[in-house]
Amino acid sequence: MILHELISYEALRVIWWGLLGVLLIGFALTDGFDMGVGALLPFVAKTDAERRVAINTVGPVWEGNQVWFILGGGAIFAAWPPLYSVSFSGFYLAMFVILAAFIVRPVAFKYRSKRDDARWRTAWDWALFASGAIPALLFGVAVGNVIQGVPFHFTDDLRAIYEGAWYTKFIGLLDPFSVLAGLVSLSMLVMHGGAWLTLKAEKAVQTRARAIGSIAALVAVSGYILAGLWLTFGIQGFAIVGDYTTSGPSNPLHFEVARTATWLTAYAARPWIAIAPIMGVVGGLLAFLGLRAGREVSTLLFSKMAIFGMISSVGLTMFPFIMPSSSDPRSSLTVWNSSSSHLTLFIMLVAAAIFMPIILMYTAWVYKVLWGKVTEADVTDEHTHSY
Repeated sequence: MILHELISYEALRVIWWGLLGVLLIGFALTDGFDMGVGALLPFVAKTDAERRVAINTVGPVWEGNQVWFILGGGAIFAAWPPLYSVSFSGFYLAMFVILAAFIVRPVAFKYRSKRDDARWRTAWDWALFASGAIPALLFGVAVGNVIQGVPFHFTDDLRAIYEGAWYTKFIGLLDPFSVLAGLVSLSMLVMHGGAWLTLKAEKAVQTRARAIGSIAALVAVSGYILAGLWLTFGIQGFAIVGDYTTSGPSNPLHFEVARTATWLTAYAARPWIAIAPIMGVVGGLLAFLGLRAGREVSTLLFSKMAIFGMISSVGLTMFPFIMPSSSDPRSSLTVWNSSSSHLTLFIMLVAAAIFMPIILMYTAWVYKVLWGKVTEADVTDEHTHSY
C-alpha cells in the first residue's frame, strides 16, 4: 500500500478544511488583539507615555502573531489552489489595502519614537490606528461577501472569470450585509484589544480600554445576532444537488449546485453545530461582564471564546462550501471539488504534524517570558528597548 492511502482522500479534505479554519481562527485570536489595540490607540491613551504603554503591550509579540496569517495564506495556496486563485483575483484590491496596512504597522512601530516631536508621533499613532482598524473591517467585509456568494465562474477549461469592472472589485464589496459583517469583525477585535489592554496595561489606559472594549463587546454581539437574523430571512444559501462523490477529482464543474431558501438548513442537518453561535454570543456577553468588572485573564479567555464561536459558525454553517458563486452556482468551490491532490494533502499533513506543535510550544514560551504588565516606568526607562 502506498503510504498516503492510509488516510482517505475524503478524510484529508475534511482535515485540511478544519486546519484552514484553525489557522484563520489562530490568526484572529493572536493578531486580533494587535489590530484591536491599534484601533483603540488614539482613544485609550492621551499622553505620549500612555500611548507607548499601549504600543509596547503588543510590540514584542505582533510579529510572531502574524505567523498564523502567513500559514493561513500558505495553506490556501497549497491545499486549495482554486480558492487561492479566485479569492486573490477577486479580492485583490481589498487584499492590497490590507497588506499595505500590515506593511505600515512595523514601520510605525520602528519610526514613531525616533523623533521627539508631537506631530511626528501623532501621525504614526494614526497610522497604527489605520493598520489595525482597516484590516479588521475588511476581513469581515470579505466574509460577508463569501456568505452571499462571489460573482465568478469557470470556463470549460477551468479558467476563473471574475465578473465586473476593476473598481467594482472593491466598491462592489461594500453591500449592506457585508458592511454589517465588517462592523461585527471590527467591534469583535476592538473588544479583544480591550481585553488585552485590561490584562497588560494599568491605570488610565486600562480603565479606558475596559470602557470602550465593553461597548465594543455589546456591538459585536448585537451585530452578530442581527447578521444571523438577516442570514435566516434575507439571504439565500447554496446546496449540492444530485449525486456527487466526495473523493473524486477537483473539478467544480462536475457538481450541480442550486440556491436554497437559507443557509440555516445546516442546523437541521447537523444540530451540533449550534454550539458555535452559542459560544460566540455567550463569550461576547461574558467578555462584556468581565470588562465591566475589571477581571483580566478570564475576560481575555471569554473574548477568545467569542471570536472562536463567531468565526467557526461561518465555516460550519457553509460546509461543505468554501466559496460559492453567485453568478454561476455550478462553479462554486466546495471541500469536495477544490483541493489539491491526495498525495499533496498527505505530505502537507505530515509537515503540519511536525511543525505545528513546534510553533505552538514556541508561542506559549514567548507569552510566558513576556507575561506581566507594561508600565510607564518600563517605557520611559532609557535602559530598556521599548518602542
